[in-house]
Amino acid sequence: MKIIKRSGKEVPFNGEKIVNAIEKANHEVTDDKRLSSEQVQDIEAQVEKLCAALTRAASVEEIQDMVENGLMQSGHYDVARKYITYRYQHNQNRQNNTTDKQILSIIERSNEEVRQENSNKNPTVNSVQRDYMAGEVSKDITRRFLLPPDIVRAHEEGIIHFHDSDYFAQHMHNCCLVNLEDMLQNGTVVSETMIERPKSFYTACNIATQTIAQIASSQYGGQSITLSHLVPFVDVSRQKFRREVREEFEEAGIQASEEQICEVAELRLREEVKHGVQVIQYQVITLMTTNGQAPFITVYMYLDEVPEGQIREDLAMVIEEMLNQRILGVKNEKGVYITPAFPKLIYVLDEDNITPESKYWYLTRLAAKCTAKRMVPDYISAKKMREYKQGDVYPCMGCRSFLTPDTKGLGPNGEHKYYGRFNQGVVTLNLVDVACSSGKDEKKFWELMDERTELCYRALMARHKRLLGTPSDVAPVLWQFGALARLKKGQVIDELLFNNYSTISLGYAGLCECTKYMKGVTHTDPEGKGFALQVMQYLNDKCAKWRADTNISFSLYGTPLESTTYKFAKCLQKRFGIIDGVTDKNYITNSYHVHVTEKIDAFTKLKFESEFQALSPGGAISYVEVPNMSDNLDAVLSVMQYIYDNIMYAELNTKSDYCQKCGYEGEIQIVTDRDGKLIWECPNCGNHDQNTMNVARRTCGYIGTQYWNQGRTQEIKERVLHL
Repeated sequence: MKIIKRSGKEVPFNGEKIVNAIEKANHEVTDDKRLSSEQVQDIEAQVEKLCAALTRAASVEEIQDMVENGLMQSGHYDVARKYITYRYQHNQNRQNNTTDKQILSIIERSNEEVRQENSNKNPTVNSVQRDYMAGEVSKDITRRFLLPPDIVRAHEEGIIHFHDSDYFAQHMHNCCLVNLEDMLQNGTVVSETMIERPKSFYTACNIATQTIAQIASSQYGGQSITLSHLVPFVDVSRQKFRREVREEFEEAGIQASEEQICEVAELRLREEVKHGVQVIQYQVITLMTTNGQAPFITVYMYLDEVPEGQIREDLAMVIEEMLNQRILGVKNEKGVYITPAFPKLIYVLDEDNITPESKYWYLTRLAAKCTAKRMVPDYISAKKMREYKQGDVYPCMGCRSFLTPDTKGLGPNGEHKYYGRFNQGVVTLNLVDVACSSGKDEKKFWELMDERTELCYRALMARHKRLLGTPSDVAPVLWQFGALARLKKGQVIDELLFNNYSTISLGYAGLCECTKYMKGVTHTDPEGKGFALQVMQYLNDKCAKWRADTNISFSLYGTPLESTTYKFAKCLQKRFGIIDGVTDKNYITNSYHVHVTEKIDAFTKLKFESEFQALSPGGAISYVEVPNMSDNLDAVLSVMQYIYDNIMYAELNTKSDYCQKCGYEGEIQIVTDRDGKLIWECPNCGNHDQNTMNVARRTCGYIGTQYWNQGRTQEIKERVLHL
């Protein structure tokens, strides 16, 4: 059995340390108030039993809580008080320097929590360690100087989650839609170097990847680009090749018709498109940003984003190449093709590609094949999005964060504008904690919702105020050279923080468990569903009120919990104990999702969750868990067609793993080791070495490849198939 020390290091459980700590407190009281040796051993045994029952590594803080409870329950209050005082004094001493041990454990690669904090960052790499070290300093500064004590306390207790405090000390925002069109058509500057309008599609792709890396180093969230901003350069290359071919034929004295010239040029063009797409795929994966990982980038593929005619045909050609290359995958160090985490792909379903009779059905079939093999693309229904977003269709920023619809005509000529807009940040409300704190008293529940959402509002305003007064000079590629704006040097970004230009997100988590506690049933039950929808509407109403009061675009956001799901679960168990169906897992459910263990078919799940997705306008995504679908593309297509008619944004979770030791391709399993810890195992050779496996799983809207904490790993293990 293992425990997690305050430094984050994982070590074996040692009951002697508990005995020694109790004995120290024991000797601080008179003989008549002391515990006997047998009583001390009983408390140690009780703590050991409680730790074993957690099915995860307990933290030192949790163990100390258990000791306190054991002393109090045994009636030895004087010893308990001495123990609490001793613990408090040591805690105060630790507060004088909160970061040293954390940083040292990161450098020495012994911090178990950091190892599993981000499923796309390898903490053994120097650049990742450097980012984590800076993050520890930022969190310390944020905790001690930048946030009010009650917000810090609520964050530490898991009542709310103040996201990305490891970047909060800097004046940085979350995620964005890159205005690649402006940067390519009007030129940009990267690292103080002028980049002019590209003269070919290949060059445009190269510029795009360089700017993606710059943008990723200037913010902390995901970014999205659209292929429609790249596709005009396909025809630029086409015209160039036609000129070259014509000149080559003339120099060689070869008589050729215009049709023959165009045919040869088109062959060269297709080769360039292939190389351009390859640049995007490989450079995105191999570029390293300042936070020690590949850029978190989403590529948007929407045919109707460009007019009918040659440019749409060119876009179809680029999409086809993008899908074919992703189906192939990328080679790992063994030379075997595997599933990469990025770029994330989104394919838009619309009238011209959703039925076998439609013009671009061939692309939809190719997308289905890609999903079956590589888990992407994800799917946006243009039909449902128009219903939800006042007629507009546009991508999310990163994995799921959506901008508020443009009703004001933010574009230069009054047109609706989406590219160049961004998100200011997120604070998430733990709905399970609200429910458990109410004791099933609905009146108290809504009173607590008022209190907790007001806390979230103040935390969100802290994020907003941190950005106020930020000069454009902090990130020239974003604010001065077209990615988000064309501000002057020294000009502040304040105008972009109001008037619907950017969003700020109230996140929520655990709607399923919240409903289960309050109503005794999950939200898929009719009685629970009404209550859950009421909660969602309440949160939307809060955002609307804050938006009206401040002219800041607050929006409700279905938080993609990664490491936070484990944190919330541990805090809930600490505060409320184990409650069946509510706090009995090492994770809580993302946003409005049906619980991962609940048996429900894919179509029922998507239809049910669509009602909740409509009430999560700041961002949300639904998924269905499926087996290997490579030999059943018709089933994948059926799900895609159902998505088009029923839900705005959804994905299919397939499995595509590889064991480097034995060459196994398929699904690598999660098993429990002798210490009760969840580990990964090759079903073919029994390999447990994560360094010799390539595992890709959808974590919460995006693919992770660097493994997960014990809470998220348990959630992945317990997922049931929906198809």
